[in-house]
Amino acid sequence: MSQQTTSAPSPRRQWLTATAALLAAAILPFTLKGASAQTAPEEIRLDFAFYSPPSLVIRKFGWAEQEFAKTNTKVRWVQSAGSNRALEYLAAGAVDFGSTAGLAAVLARANGNPIKTVFVYSRPEWTALAVPKDSPIKNVADLKGKRIAATKGTDPFLFTLRALQAEGLSKKDVELVSLQHADGRTALEQKRVDAWAGLDPLLAASELEAGTRIIYRNVNFNTYGFLNTSEKFAKQYPEAVERTIRLYERARVWIQKNPDEAAKLLSDEAKISLDVAKRQLARTGFNESIPSTTHRNALRAAAPILLEEGLVRPGTDVARVIDELFVAEPALKVAALFPNGTTR
Repeated sequence: MSQQTTSAPSPRRQWLTATAALLAAAILPFTLKGASAQTAPEEIRLDFAFYSPPSLVIRKFGWAEQEFAKTNTKVRWVQSAGSNRALEYLAAGAVDFGSTAGLAAVLARANGNPIKTVFVYSRPEWTALAVPKDSPIKNVADLKGKRIAATKGTDPFLFTLRALQAEGLSKKDVELVSLQHADGRTALEQKRVDAWAGLDPLLAASELEAGTRIIYRNVNFNTYGFLNTSEKFAKQYPEAVERTIRLYERARVWIQKNPDEAAKLLSDEAKISLDVAKRQLARTGFNESIPSTTHRNALRAAAPILLEEGLVRPGTDVARVIDELFVAEPALKVAALFPNGTTR
């Protein structure tokens, strides 16, 4: 893919350049400028996840290996089965970049995991509350006293708490069964739980293959897909952060331009049917990439549940945590370099 050029800066490019300068000078609580080291790492560890299609694209086409070969940097891929795993890997230093849901990232940072969100890889509706096809349960109110499978520390878990709250219930009114996403699907289909906070593509697969029925969906309770790195890595290797974001931007644009190929790739990589892959992608948006006020506001709207359910320490300033989570400068710089939506 060749880089496009124009004879004069486009309005989008002018806006991105001006915005990048403004943020760097006045707004960002954290910046990569002045980092103590600029050398490339010997190895860069990237996660891939079936709920993060851009990561699958980058891995499939070997773009990371091509990019980091320029500095003799080895690339290692680690699979994340959910936001909780990605965050555990970041905390342990097992990956340098981890794919998570937005609210899960906030929860992790509030509880001491020093991560930074550097890119928005999707706007998904990836979770909903589901029941077996022949279940008598029709709505959230019917879940009182029931067993719900949900992976703690992930968007589906937090989605469940918000859905219960919207109906005047709390986690005390149900039994939350902590299972990893795939195990939650199995438990639901075997009727060992009454409901499941599903996650695509597992949720889409269960709908199409087992007749699983969604009883509650709310796109506003689904937070964005965030690409995160550790503060330590961002400070030490700011250029590697920008290069990684460039890969994700390239993948985001590729998915937009090649929806059928993207569905086939997801189908092959996740070992799911093409129909399941298409259903997942149909309810996932790839129109945003730069962490912004939009994403801050979405998280602020969701933040009270973290305090009300005792998921963070009492007195935690969650709004401040959200502000400290974001670093938009690298994504802004990448977007300004490619104002016409192409990254090669």
